[in-house]
Amino acid sequence: MSAPAMQFTLHAKQREIDALRLLADRIELTDLLGRLVHVLQRERGITSIYLGSDGRRFVTERGAVRDESVPMLLALRDRLDLELAPGQSATARMLSTIAWVLLDLDSLDALRARIDRRALSATDSVTAFSKVIGGLMELIFQLADVSPDPGISRTLVALVHVVQAKEAAGQERAVGAHMFAAGRFAVDQQQRLVHLIGAQSRGLDVFLQFADAAQSTWWAARSGTAQRASLETLRQRLCTAASGDALDTALSEPWFEATSARITDLWHLQIALTLHVRQACDTQIGIAEQALRDSERLIQQWRENPPPHAHALEHFFAGVPDGDTTAHPVPEHLSGAERSTMASLQSLLEAQGARLARMEVELDAARRALHDRKLVERAKIALMARHGLREEAAFRMLQKTAMDQNRRLVDVAEACLALPDAAAEAVPSARQQERGAAPSSPPGTARRPGQKSLRQSE
Repeated sequence: MSAPAMQFTLHAKQREIDALRLLADRIELTDLLGRLVHVLQRERGITSIYLGSDGRRFVTERGAVRDESVPMLLALRDRLDLELAPGQSATARMLSTIAWVLLDLDSLDALRARIDRRALSATDSVTAFSKVIGGLMELIFQLADVSPDPGISRTLVALVHVVQAKEAAGQERAVGAHMFAAGRFAVDQQQRLVHLIGAQSRGLDVFLQFADAAQSTWWAARSGTAQRASLETLRQRLCTAASGDALDTALSEPWFEATSARITDLWHLQIALTLHVRQACDTQIGIAEQALRDSERLIQQWRENPPPHAHALEHFFAGVPDGDTTAHPVPEHLSGAERSTMASLQSLLEAQGARLARMEVELDAARRALHDRKLVERAKIALMARHGLREEAAFRMLQKTAMDQNRRLVDVAEACLALPDAAAEAVPSARQQERGAAPSSPPGTARRPGQKSLRQSE
């Protein structure tokens, strides 16, 4: 004889609890990864000024931030080792990502040694640090894609996009720091800066769609600070400079301070979202455990007072007549106590079924947001590999194709991945755009590179 229906209900509740506990454990790892990313982002920015000034500035700061990362690296390695233990449910993809992360972390000492000797350009340094940080972020994104609860999923979507916006802000700090420290700039750096400002805006737009009112209000309040106004002024100076213009090297530190203030705000937002997920996990685990105890109590009542007819359970599996809102009516021949127990069991099953159906609908929006982000990122990588483009040029290719064809960006990304040849033909000017390495309007014209993007970015 097969197991009673309620046994499956109990197992479903237990699986829900297990999934929440796994998420609670994963969010701790996400927090550790986020803290290491934060320190490496700061090291990347400091290193840009160090190299841009030919090793004369930020020497002490560079040593301090490097020392700060050491215990975090050790703690992360120890924590990642636990993913090999039985029962951790790490997927093959996640284990593969962890392997790449560990290889990247192993390369840090050699990277820092090259920077000590100033055997690396500031641009190559930003690229190298960004590669290490990118692997850590990819692991964060994978860890965040496991929630069974729609409320928690919404917060995780907001968290993922804040992490992404913060990385774009960190790269902006590093690129701008080098431009100011060196007292000059290249057009590709200017284009990169405009792309990074836009990337922050896109990430934060998604954050605002999924964040709660308190988080959105807090972020809006940060837009009116003096440091934010200073950042906008410095951004405008970098993004509207014409080729050949000199940059004031004394502005490298004000730039670093203004961009760091924005990154700190994003960091506080990331911590708040992480804490929110932790608390939500604890709350949902408590609710699920109480529901499990209630279900076990009902089953015990069922066992102690079984209905007199063995076929009584058939009512749980009866078809639902058209227009009938009572899926499983309680048999009339049962006694009062038996009818009460049966009604409680029936109510429990129906409530759980309805709750799971609602959750599935609410989870769909969160899943779509994560799915869309992944598609666009994968399409960018594919175009970068196919055409030898930089990230910003690959994104412009997708964006321009979407505008020209009046299609959603995610639809163009999906077509690019599914039909690469057709997608490449849809954007025949991509190589020309990248080869020229020129902004959308030439320097010195009425609309200099970045002006439109800056107005639209925040």
